[in-house]
Amino acid sequence: MPRFSFSSRSQLYRILVCTLVLLLISPAVFSAITHEPTASYLEFSPGIIEQPADGITIVSIQGFHFEGKGSTKKPARLVAVDSVGNVLWVHNGSSVGARWFYDTDPLPNGNIFVVATEPDGTLFYELDSQAGKINWLHRLPLIDTHDADLIGDDRILIANMRNYNISTNLNDDRLLIFNRTTESFDWEWKFRDHGFQKSGGGKYSEDWTHVNDIDLIDERYVMVSIRNFDQIIIIDLFSDEIVLTLGVDGQHDIIYEQHNPQYLLSSKNLPTILVADSENDRIVEYEYSNNTWEQTWRLSGNLSWPRDADRLPNGNTLITDSLNHRVIEVTPLGKIVWEIRSPWGPYDAERLSLGDESSDSTLLTSRDMGVLGSYQLQDNHSEKDFKKPSFKNTLSSAFEGTFLDKHVTWFSTRWAHISPWIYPVWMSDWDFAGVISAIFILFCWLSAELILRRKIIMVYAKHKLDNISFPPRP
Repeated sequence: MPRFSFSSRSQLYRILVCTLVLLLISPAVFSAITHEPTASYLEFSPGIIEQPADGITIVSIQGFHFEGKGSTKKPARLVAVDSVGNVLWVHNGSSVGARWFYDTDPLPNGNIFVVATEPDGTLFYELDSQAGKINWLHRLPLIDTHDADLIGDDRILIANMRNYNISTNLNDDRLLIFNRTTESFDWEWKFRDHGFQKSGGGKYSEDWTHVNDIDLIDERYVMVSIRNFDQIIIIDLFSDEIVLTLGVDGQHDIIYEQHNPQYLLSSKNLPTILVADSENDRIVEYEYSNNTWEQTWRLSGNLSWPRDADRLPNGNTLITDSLNHRVIEVTPLGKIVWEIRSPWGPYDAERLSLGDESSDSTLLTSRDMGVLGSYQLQDNHSEKDFKKPSFKNTLSSAFEGTFLDKHVTWFSTRWAHISPWIYPVWMSDWDFAGVISAIFILFCWLSAELILRRKIIMVYAKHKLDNISFPPRP
């Protein structure tokens, strides 16, 4: 029987590698060929509508920019949808130079208070929800601000981050109150002056605190979300002292890089915080009693990096499920009764008629409703609506219960939170996983080829060098 030579085996291996690479990238190629025109990626669509929403819902789409260029398929926008998910109007960020949209707050007059950022600062403005025009606008040289609250008619409560001062080598991440009438700051509160260590949080010289939410409570207290410290604090405006703290830096089982907490007060007058526990892919509620925080309600399941959770007057919770690209209304037991699908990661969602999420002290806590405990999200899609399981869920399930469970879960979660920012909207997570696998295999193959042929390469390089003639020295 004839035997394969080394050369024949090498050729066979190359054919196998090329075939495998083609198979891995073929789903992405097919998606690229068959994807619909760009405009289709700007459309919202209703999902589950078992219970029409109570009025208009405002959704902010964060947008995406890289190296100063915006993605036409991931634009920053505000979108208003009606009770059954039909789009009423769209406010595009490019009209005011906004690159990113973050928090929006319904105002008592029915309009919307908007926070957006541009390359050199932050925009704060009031948007007329009926006419679509801007009633007033302030541009402040604050490099990155995700949230602000309008206090009365003339003051803005601001959470400002990324404030490393190169000249002093100090980080000036801070909270501010800006007076629109005097165009000056009435109040400033710096994190470094209140016990926050430079060794904690994120990188001190870049994004140290990532303070991403601020809300006024009862005219005296301010609730602040410090994402990179895994903490929510409540500050007394009269004394500047921190009076309550939920979470500990690095203790991710409590909260992990959270977004948009909502302050509630139970019928027994107990402070309660509902928050999107983003990196843990869940919504949690904590109640403060006897000098300790107790987790009283948790919703987990098919959530991917949720960044907002608001309790509604009917006891349901409005959730911005960012990297599942949707906004959902969920019952206390976890059933989805309303859903709007977004083409790209929503950041915040508000019911226009309900006002700011921290302004109503009559909202029910889980203890008030008698639903203490942990619940799984019930998507309730019909069988024909089910999509292929995500790459994250498939990978996690495959290693569940093994000695690699914890490490694979960590990797798959990071994958689900980071990869959507990289691949285009027409590509699925499976398509992207195929492309990355193909690149890895090609890298390994080329490395192996270089190692196996190193002697030939060195002889060839030596031969070329020997044939180089240099001019004689003068």
